[in-house]
Amino acid sequence: MLDVANVSVRESALLVVDAQDSFKATTRWNRRNNRSFEENVGALVNAYRAAQLPVFYFLHTDNDPGFKVGDPFYKLMDFLDPRPSEPVIHKNTRNCFTSTGLQSMLLERRVRRLAITGIQMEQCCETTARVAADLGYAVDFVIDSTMTFPIPHASHPGEELTVAAIEERTTYVLQRRFARVVDTCTLISELEGARPSGTVA
Repeated sequence: MLDVANVSVRESALLVVDAQDSFKATTRWNRRNNRSFEENVGALVNAYRAAQLPVFYFLHTDNDPGFKVGDPFYKLMDFLDPRPSEPVIHKNTRNCFTSTGLQSMLLERRVRRLAITGIQMEQCCETTARVAADLGYAVDFVIDSTMTFPIPHASHPGEELTVAAIEERTTYVLQRRFARVVDTCTLISELEGARPSGTVA
């Protein structure tokens, strides 16, 4: 596994994981954490573009309401507007590698470092971070550019894991094991310092 300390941000790509309207098809949308999600992810997309680095978007499909291909909710959220050079990739696994051709696309672009953003923090985002680390990538897990929802207890109706507990647990298990847990502003600052000469914001 590589580490962000020895892999330049110039070798990074941004993954926007499952930022799709499908989540709005359920009642849990109103209980989401991180009301700055759209603003933060949008700022990162702009920063990666300014640094002339790759951006990838993912849509997750399964049989849940809103997640079937062809469903009106099965689309990227409106604040995202991929450029022709920015792939939109469909996946049916929790991580972004197993059911896609992501790794070959990263190899083609000589990417060795990944910034992970999206929904849900502790599911598809975290699983992608773990797989990416095991595949040898350096990983930035951009905690305030992810989003999640309370998780009901499967065996005890009325009990749930709060979003604060989810974020704390995710940070604990990823930090220094599978990823650097970082905030949006820090990563943007690093990207600004690594822009090719002659480029403008």
